[in-house]
Amino acid sequence: MESISSGGSTVITANYGRFRRRMITAVVTLVLLLVGGGIALGVTLGRDDASGTDAAPVPDARLPELGPVDPVLAGLSDGAPAPDADVLTTRLTPLVTGSALGTGATAQVVDVATGEVLFDQQSDAPVTPASTAKLLTAVAALTTLDPSDTLATTVVSGAAPGEVVLVGGGDVTLSRTAPSRTYPGAPTVEDLATQVVAALPAGTPVTRIVVDSSLYTGPLTAGGWGPGDAPSSYAAPITATAVDGARVSPGATARSGQPGLDAGAALADALGAPGATVVLGQAPAGAKTLGTVQSAPVLRQVEQMLSLSDNVLAETLGRQVAIARDEPATFDGAAQAITDAVEEAGIPVADVTLADSSGLSATNSVTAEVLTAIVTGAADGSLGHASGLLAGLPIAGYAGTLADRGDDDPATAPGTVRAKTGTLLGVHALAGTAVTADGRLLAFAVVADDATGGEVAAEGALDEFAAQLAACGC
Repeated sequence: MESISSGGSTVITANYGRFRRRMITAVVTLVLLLVGGGIALGVTLGRDDASGTDAAPVPDARLPELGPVDPVLAGLSDGAPAPDADVLTTRLTPLVTGSALGTGATAQVVDVATGEVLFDQQSDAPVTPASTAKLLTAVAALTTLDPSDTLATTVVSGAAPGEVVLVGGGDVTLSRTAPSRTYPGAPTVEDLATQVVAALPAGTPVTRIVVDSSLYTGPLTAGGWGPGDAPSSYAAPITATAVDGARVSPGATARSGQPGLDAGAALADALGAPGATVVLGQAPAGAKTLGTVQSAPVLRQVEQMLSLSDNVLAETLGRQVAIARDEPATFDGAAQAITDAVEEAGIPVADVTLADSSGLSATNSVTAEVLTAIVTGAADGSLGHASGLLAGLPIAGYAGTLADRGDDDPATAPGTVRAKTGTLLGVHALAGTAVTADGRLLAFAVVADDATGGEVAAEGALDEFAAQLAACGC
């Protein structure tokens, strides 16, 4: 496991197991005390199951003393001192300018409480952001859409007997299993099929399923995507209808080259009609609705997009922003809508150029200054609903794409570093927050788009950058 540490000082940990064991022990103790105290556990809580009357209270019953509980995640300290900018510059400059990140690496560190820039290395230079571009998509989604909004997937009647139409609303999390193996809270094909069967006349066989993905238009892949990017283990053609994040099977790594047809086949199986013909097409005008399911809220999808660095989920969220802002539901339309939304949120976008919503395109261009401004604005509350993106940031040593980039020292709490990762060929980035040893919250971004030292060396330098911030009692 890679360690984010500075010298012998541990800065990140995952003591969730210890916390969980303590809570289980407390619960078991509580049960034993209650049973030992003579409390009757009836079928209905608070009632005697023999008489159906209210059970008499037991005067001798006592709740256990649980005592203090160690924090699971790192917290802030009121009045914690800000780091000295000169000290940070001395510690961070060799990392940013060293051989691991190559020439032209850029970075910025900001004190969230005051907005003061504590470290700056060419932060206004445009660079390829890789998946840290998802931070812009998150801001756009949470400020353009209502974070509680959901996306609908609908089945309507077809143009002929035995035909139904699956109409995609952009929810790529629709699950073939209950529950989803990848997206907690996702709707299921089974639920949708149950509604369809109930709405059709009894005994009606389904022989043909049309998949309508017309909500999205334009190319299925973005400019700057390589020929092997879709399908791959990390991306797929972007359509308005998909299941399990366009994966070939639930929980799989590989993505599909035909997400819409896969969704139609999944519906056919759930309807008990695996032999039904599945084709792409459009729903007839005025078709009767047979069933509808809703996605998890936009806020939850943003969190999942960031934590998993899910490119397919990012692209569909970008399309929803485009639709809400009256732009075409295409890669270009989403890119324009995201840029406009970020600018309206108060982030300068003069040096921002986007070709997609996920950061997969090699032609995207963002600055470390913009990334740090987004994290700072989310952390200090000035970006409104965009503060919700912080919950989706991977947690070093604990969750998401930083789960294996931490340590396991039980003496400290995880959550010291929370940041969005970014990786393309020759591109390595990290942007998020760090809590110093004194309890001060810092926002930071480091982007190297000309790294030649290999992934391990580059990620090691990024991790050490974050470690220096977290270890700073300076």
